[in-house]
Amino acid sequence: MSYLGKNLDRRNQTQQKQFFRRLQGKPFWIWDREVHRQWHARTSGHCCFNHIIGLPEKKGVKYPLFDYEKTVCDALEQTKHVWIKKATGLGITELMLRYMAWLCLRDNSLRGSRMCIVTGPRIDLAITLIDRIKGLFPETAFDTRETLVILNGIKIEAFPSHHLDDMRGLANVSFILLDEADFFPPGQQQDARHVSERYIAKSDPYIVMASTPNAPDGLFEEIEREHEDECLYKRIYLNYTVGLGKIYSHEEIRKARASPSFDREYDLKYAGKIGNIFHARDIDAAIELGRQYDPGEIMILQNRLE
Repeated sequence: MSYLGKNLDRRNQTQQKQFFRRLQGKPFWIWDREVHRQWHARTSGHCCFNHIIGLPEKKGVKYPLFDYEKTVCDALEQTKHVWIKKATGLGITELMLRYMAWLCLRDNSLRGSRMCIVTGPRIDLAITLIDRIKGLFPETAFDTRETLVILNGIKIEAFPSHHLDDMRGLANVSFILLDEADFFPPGQQQDARHVSERYIAKSDPYIVMASTPNAPDGLFEEIEREHEDECLYKRIYLNYTVGLGKIYSHEEIRKARASPSFDREYDLKYAGKIGNIFHARDIDAAIELGRQYDPGEIMILQNRLE
């Protein structure tokens, strides 16, 4: 590296440390609106993590954090294992990426640990989520590979669901996010769950499973059916109604209702209702036709034809 290059690298590192220092000790979000307004004015916008890095944005509009996101954050404070069955577009993946970054930067308690993000089997999904974390800090240069980002000495790495062998045996895992886990291929769903939960006894990480529902009898319905006393997870249900007038307009939902996938994408129904090939009413009709079938009548008709 040239002398100029080394100087630029040192300057980037200095700027990064200065910016990250501003985030230490800041709350993730101030949920009391009036208190938040006062602190925002008093600190010139440096009141909380999300205001300092910039509010979440969708279609060019910046949004505050909403009450349904508080439900998720409260659950993470109360228990470290959370299962979220959600409507599409609520911003839960963005919330989790921001929460992970905040945990890294609020203090040094997790320094030296690792955070893991498990995505679907395509490597570009893993790259995209890491890019989104890096994008939270646009003025910071990250000299890491596409599936890795390091924040305050904490490695955040994304793993495609068909390459989980690389995630086994890691030391000091502090957070695991399984993003859109109900859409992993069936065998990979169970593998992702087993690999994640084996760390509970080793390093007691946060484990968050978040997904729009997919087919019945998959990972999400399996966990949904577990008895309350046996389930590891705090289960949270977020259908489209929690985002009405907030992240969705009523007109957007009206248009979305025209899609045959509305029930699954927005109203937490598994694809196909019951079973992943035939609708329940078609199965019932076939059973009823079977009850009406009389082999004796068929034999009589066949004899007459002969």
